[in-house]
Amino acid sequence: MDTNTRPRGSGRLPLLDVLRGIAILGTLGMNIWLFGHPGSVDYGPVAEGLRTLFLSGKFYAMLTLLFGVGLAIQYRAAKEGGRSWPGKQPSRALLLLVEGALHVVLLFAWDVLMGYAVTALVVVYLLGLSERTRTVVMWTALGLHLAFVGGVTAAMSLLLPVERDPRLTPEQIEWDRLYREGSYSEQVLDRATSFLLTRTEIVIALPMMVFLFLLGVRLYRAGAFGDDPLGRTLRYRMAVWGLGLGLPLNALAAAFPGDLGMAGRNAFAMVLMLGYVGVVGMVMDRVRRPGHVTASLTAVGRTALSCYLLQNLLASLIFYSWGLGMGHLAEHAGWMVAAWAVISLVLVVGARLWLSRFPRGPMETFQARILALVPERRPVSGPSAVEEGRPEARG
Repeated sequence: MDTNTRPRGSGRLPLLDVLRGIAILGTLGMNIWLFGHPGSVDYGPVAEGLRTLFLSGKFYAMLTLLFGVGLAIQYRAAKEGGRSWPGKQPSRALLLLVEGALHVVLLFAWDVLMGYAVTALVVVYLLGLSERTRTVVMWTALGLHLAFVGGVTAAMSLLLPVERDPRLTPEQIEWDRLYREGSYSEQVLDRATSFLLTRTEIVIALPMMVFLFLLGVRLYRAGAFGDDPLGRTLRYRMAVWGLGLGLPLNALAAAFPGDLGMAGRNAFAMVLMLGYVGVVGMVMDRVRRPGHVTASLTAVGRTALSCYLLQNLLASLIFYSWGLGMGHLAEHAGWMVAAWAVISLVLVVGARLWLSRFPRGPMETFQARILALVPERRPVSGPSAVEEGRPEARG
C-alpha cells in the first residue's frame, strides 16, 4: 500500500500544496524587510526578537525541504511510468538556474532559485543510488553545515564584540541611497556587478540544502505526508519534537542575537520548521471540509514559482525608487506588516483566479512548455518502482 495516499483522480498531496503556500507567504514575510532595507533600521528588541523567533530561516528551510519532497514524487512517478531517471530533471534544474540568474540581475539580489537549482542537480543523481549512500551523504552534509555554523558562531562570540554598532557603514548608506533614489538601470548594474559576491551564499548553504532535500525525500518515502495513521503519527512526532526543541533554541537566538544569530537562522530554524510542518499537518488532519483558507493556501502552493517571482516584483514596485518609492516606510514596522498583508492578498486572489481558468501557474506553464522540447531518454534498468515506492527504514 502506498503510504502517501491522495484523493482519487488527483496526482497531488493536498497537505504539500498547503505547506508550499504557507512557505511562500512566510518567505515573503521575511523578505519584505530586505526590500525595506532593514539593515539600517532597528525596530527594537521585541520586534527583532519575534522576527528571529518565528520567521528567520524557517520558511526558507521549509521550501527547501518541500523541493526535496517534490523530487521524490517525480522519481516515483518516473519509475512507475517506466521512464528513465534522471530524465529531464537536469534540464529542469538548468532552466531554474537561468531563471534564478535573471531574477537576481533584473529584480532581487537575494534570490533562492539558483541555490535550489544547483542542489537539485546534485540530488537528482543521488536518488538513483542506494538508500545507504543517500543516508551517508545526508548526514555528512548536515555535519559539514553544523561544523561551519558552529565555527562561525564561536569566532563571532570570541573575536567580535557582542554589541552591534548602531551606526551605518558607508556601504549601507550607499545601498540605501541606491534603492531609495537610484534608477532601475543603476540598480540592475549594481546587482550584476555584485552577482558573484551575492552568489557565494549558494556555496555556503549547499550542505544545508542537500541535507534538507534528502530529508524531504526520506520523510516522503516514510509516509510523513500520507493521509493514514502512519502519516498522522509521524506528523505528531514532528510537531512535538520540532516545537519542543525548536522554540527554546530559537528563543535563545532571539535573546542573544550577537552570539547566536547565525546559529538561529541556519541551524535552529530547521528544527522549528519541522515543528511547523507537523502542526500544519495535524490541523489539516482535522479539516473535514476545506474552506477559503485551505483553498487559498493550496492555490498559492500550486503556483509557488509564479507567486515567488510575483511577490518580489510587487515588493520592488512598492519600495524601490522606480516604483512607488515607499522605502522610507521601512522605518515603521507596522507599514512593513501592512505591505506583507497587501501583497499576500494579491497573491491569494491572483492564484485562485488564475487556477479557475488554467491548470498551472504562468511560470509553471512556461517551464512545462520549454521542457516539452527536451527529448525523453530511453528507460534504463534500475531499482523497481515497488522497491522505491515502499516506506524506507527510519533513521
